[in-house]
Amino acid sequence: MSDLTVRRAQKPDLPAVLGLYAELNAGRVATLDQAETQLGRLASYPDYGLYVAEVEGRIVGTFCLVILDNIAHWGMPSALVESVVVSSSERGTGLGRRMMTAAGRLAGEKGCYKLALSSNVDAKPAHRFYESLGFERYGYSFRLDPPFIRDEETTA
Repeated sequence: MSDLTVRRAQKPDLPAVLGLYAELNAGRVATLDQAETQLGRLASYPDYGLYVAEVEGRIVGTFCLVILDNIAHWGMPSALVESVVVSSSERGTGLGRRMMTAAGRLAGEKGCYKLALSSNVDAKPAHRFYESLGFERYGYSFRLDPPFIRDEETTA
């Protein structure tokens, strides 16, 4: 594979990032205005970034990485990878491995005690990929859609 650059996404990258998300979500993605607003919000977090993987000037992958400060675990932060996508034209080329290596390097530079991610229960190829990188299935991931937990007294 040609030279790969993994860098924080900038506003001009958003159409390509939205195109990558559309590959996984049957075309259903945020609007460009919504994405621009969210990218601006991410800039206010010290260690939350949208990253792009670029080959020969083309954005071919993306992921989000957040470094979470932590009082537990000896005060060491943890890292969470989310929204990992590799362009369908680049799958199987090693790009995903290189992106996750970059995420791991970034987490290591921040002194994180772990790098975690979650994956859709039905995404079996993704599970095999993450396991091939050394990720272990650990614990359970739970999800709650709105409306979120309600206080019984206020819903009566």
